[in-house]
Amino acid sequence: MSCMVQRASSRLQPERCIVAVGLLALAFLAGCDGEQPGPETGSDATTEPREYRYTSYTEVQTLFDELDYTAETWMAGVRAVPRVYLQQIRPEWSRRTVHEIDVLTKKRLFFRVLGPLVLKTNELIMADRQRLTSLAGSDAVSDVDREWLTTLAVEYRLDAEDYASDAERIEALMPRVDIVPVSLALSQSAEESGWGTSRFAFAGNALFGQWAWGEGIRPEQQRGNKGDYRIAVFETPLDSVRAYARNLNTHSAYAEFRRARADLRKAGKHVHGADLVSTLKRYSERGDAYVQTLRTIMRVNRLHEADDAYLTAMRPILLVAESE
Repeated sequence: MSCMVQRASSRLQPERCIVAVGLLALAFLAGCDGEQPGPETGSDATTEPREYRYTSYTEVQTLFDELDYTAETWMAGVRAVPRVYLQQIRPEWSRRTVHEIDVLTKKRLFFRVLGPLVLKTNELIMADRQRLTSLAGSDAVSDVDREWLTTLAVEYRLDAEDYASDAERIEALMPRVDIVPVSLALSQSAEESGWGTSRFAFAGNALFGQWAWGEGIRPEQQRGNKGDYRIAVFETPLDSVRAYARNLNTHSAYAEFRRARADLRKAGKHVHGADLVSTLKRYSERGDAYVQTLRTIMRVNRLHEADDAYLTAMRPILLVAESE
C-alpha cells in the first residue's frame, strides 16, 4: 500500500484526480458528528470523480499539500477534509514504504488517507438517518417511503414482521442508523490492520479484521475450534469501512455500543469515540486489554480532534496506484 502515483506533472491535472492511494496520513482529520455537520458538508459534488494516479507516497503528499490538507492546517484548527478516496491498499506500503519513512509520517499518512473514507461512510449513513427523522415527524408514510423503510430494515437486520406500524419500525431503526465516531474507526483500523501493513489489508483491502465463512482470506494460523472462518475481502477500502460501520450498527455483540450512542443523542451531546470505546470489549477476545489499546491509540495520536472533521464540498478525487 505504498502511495504510488503516475503523474504528468507535479501539479493537479484538471481532468485527472481520483483517489486510489495507499494508506497515508490524517494528522488532522476531524470527525463528523452527523447531527451537526460542518459548514461545507454535503454529498459529493459530482458523480464524476477525478483520478489522481501515483507511484510513490511522496506524490500523494504533494497532492495533500496542494489541497491544503496538512499538519499545519490541522494544528491551526481547520477541520475541513478533502474528498480524496483511496481505491486500493498496495503491498508496497507494507513491504517497502513503512521501512523508508519514520513512525510519525507513517501514522499521518495512514490517518489522512483513512479519514475521508470514514467521513464518507458517515455521510451516507446520515443521509438515511435524516430521512428517517423526517418520516418520524410526518403524519403519514407514502408507499415510496414505506418501500424504502422495508429495504433499510433488511439492510440493518430488522425483521419487518416484528413491527406492527411504520412508527415502530422507524423507532427501531433510529439507534442503528447512526455514525461511528471518526476517532474510534481510525484507532480500530490502525490496530486491526497494523497501520495498513497486514496481509489482509493489501490482499483484500481489509482494515477491521472482519470474519467471513466460506470466502475470504484464510488466516495462516486458523484456530480449529472456530470453524472455517476467513477474513472478509473488499473491492475497495471504502467498502471495508462501510462493512465495519454496518457491523457495529447491526450485530448483537455491539448492542451496548448502540445504546450508549443513542443515550448521547438523547442528551444532545456530541458523539465522541472516547465515550463509546468501552462498549467494544467483544470486538476482540482481548476484551478490556483491547479497549485499553484503543484508548492509548486515541490519546497518543490525539484522535479526539478527528471527531469534529467534515468533508469539504468539492469534486471527489480517487487515488489510483500504478506500478513504477
